[in-house]
This record gives sequence, C-alpha cells and structure tokens, in this order.
Amino acid sequence: MNNMNKELDKAPGSPLRRAYLDNIRFITVCIVVIYHVIYIFNGVQPFGVIGPFMDRQIQDAFQYITYPWFMALLFVVSGMSSRYYLEKHSTKSFIKDRTRKLLVPSTLGLFAFHWILGYYNMIIGGGFEEAMSQMPKPILYVVMAVSGTGVLWFIQVLWLLSLLLILIRKIEKDRLYNLCKRMPIWLILLFCVVNYLAAQVLNTPMITVYRFGIYGFCFLMGYFVFSHDEIVDRLCSLRIILAVVAVGLGISYTIFYFGENYATEPVINNMLACLFCWFAILAILTNMKKYFDYSTAFTSWMSRKSWNLYIFHYLPLAMVAYYLHIYAPGLPAFVVYLLVVIAAFAGAFVLGEVVSRIPVIRYCVLGIKGKKNV
Repeated sequence: MNNMNKELDKAPGSPLRRAYLDNIRFITVCIVVIYHVIYIFNGVQPFGVIGPFMDRQIQDAFQYITYPWFMALLFVVSGMSSRYYLEKHSTKSFIKDRTRKLLVPSTLGLFAFHWILGYYNMIIGGGFEEAMSQMPKPILYVVMAVSGTGVLWFIQVLWLLSLLLILIRKIEKDRLYNLCKRMPIWLILLFCVVNYLAAQVLNTPMITVYRFGIYGFCFLMGYFVFSHDEIVDRLCSLRIILAVVAVGLGISYTIFYFGENYATEPVINNMLACLFCWFAILAILTNMKKYFDYSTAFTSWMSRKSWNLYIFHYLPLAMVAYYLHIYAPGLPAFVVYLLVVIAAFAGAFVLGEVVSRIPVIRYCVLGIKGKKNV
C-alpha cells in the first residue's frame, strides 16, 4: 500500500527500504481479495453474501485460516510504517498525510464513488427494493454511501489510531520506544496474552469488523516493538518454531470451530483464535524478513498497486458474483470462483488506473492531490 504508507523517501528496491514489509503488505492484500471471493459464497457468515453452493463447503476453511490474523498483521505493518515515516517527517506532515490518504477516501470517497458498492451490497443483502420504496432519493443515496463502506473500515480505524499515536508520542517522548528496543524475546511471546485481553474490549456490537482493542494493540506493537530491526532479527532465530506453532494453532482452530460464525464473538476473540493470530503475525514477520527481504520488478509493481487493489477489488467482485448468480446459476462452482477472482483483480487494477486520472474524484477516492501518484 505505497500510497498509504511511504515509510521511506527511497523508491521500492532501495537498500534503505524494508522490502519485506512491502512484500507482506501486497501479499496480505491478495489474501484479502481471495478471502472476499470465498466469503461472498460462504455458508457460515450469512450477512450480506450471496450464499453457498452447497450445505458444507471445504473452501470455507480458508476463512478460518486467514481471518484471525490478516487484518491484525496489516495494523502491525502500519504501526511499523508510521514509525519509519515519523523518523523522517514532522508530526504535522504525518497528520496531514494520514488525513488526506485515510480520512478523505473513507468519508468523501463514499459519496464520490463507493455508493455504487453500497447499491450492490443492498441488492445482495436483499434490502434494496424495500428501502427504495420507502425512502426519499436523497436519503437513499446517503444510505447507499454508508453501505458502501466495505473495506474502508480499515483506513477509518487506522486514521483514528494515527491520531491516538500522536497523543501517545507527546506523552512518552520516545522513552517507551527506546525501552522496547531491549524487550526480551520471551516477553514478546507472552504478549499473546495481552493480545487476547485486547480482543475482549472496544468491539462494536453490530459491525464486528471494528475491533478497536486488538487492532489498536497490534498497531502500537508495530510502532513501539517491531519497528526495531534488532527485535525482528532476534525473533528470526525462532522463525521455524514460530511457523510450526502458527500452523498447528491454525489447523486446530479451523477444525474445532469449522461451521461456526468465525467473525463474531466468542469464536473470533477466544484464546485459541488470539493465540493463532499472534503467532501467525510473528511467524510471517520473521520468515518474510529472512527469506523475502528483497524487491523484483514484479514485487515493486505489486507494492505500488496494492493500495488500489485493496480499495477497489470488492466492487467488481460483488458485481460479477451477483450477475453470475442471477444469470448463470448453473455454472460449476470452480468456474464461478475463477471468474470472480479474475474480476476482482483485473477490475481493481483498471478502476485504480481510471479513477486516479480523474481530477477531484481521485482526491476524494484515493487522496491523490495534484498529479497522479505512480
């Protein structure tokens, strides 16, 4: 997500840039896209989806394998990136940059573009015809805009956490940051307990993606702890063990809770889910640092385009999934998944290129001011 987090002034591929974070970011976004393809046809999380192809779908296991950790990982990376950004920029620049790239797209962008997704979300959710007959058109437009929030919840939460970080920085004045540099490995492992406790608080009751407790904790851990290269390097000595533990916890979690709604309490915030989340984050950070801390032409391109992929993928995904469901209900599930995956990736890249070239709209939707970012 280079358009959101340019943690260094150097271009991707520079020896001063932490390439493994760029790689984590775009790979995780790709996982998010695939997750949403599975999600819209899933049989365990019933809200706002088209529904399953059959009663019990083995592919739904992908949701259990990824959902507990992938957004938490993005918050960790965002916390790390915030530290690197603030080492080279002023607080004022940080607030201005985050407001333009996070708050503007997640507010003005709803009314400039994402109301279209809201339209399809309401159709898929089955509430559009009733709402259309009862609401005045201006009110309906506002409802569609809000319904189009979708994946933008992430940048809304990230903007709030960025403001909180500025307040914390004024209080701690790098004392806590410097203290965390000497944190022992065993304590970092034990923070899985804190991760569990954080998951129990500040969760919104209806819209379950707003988990301010655990995501705030992960963001601050990224900023104060994992932004120290020395800590990640020391953790790398345990990378194989961490990977084995994470895989074991993920398999156990999936087997134990398969069939239950993984996105709601108590499944999403029980001890097993939080342990899986924490050790998956540690395993990914360390193994990516060890084996994928480099850039190629492809990874640099994906890093530049991953923000557009995240912002735009769900609209073409939802559109193609809906129209295939209505007009081609007899297609084999594999073909449907393939077509929707292609639509999500290709549609996101095309929309990103088009929107980023339209004055005013590109500012509202992508936070691009002036010339198009490349």
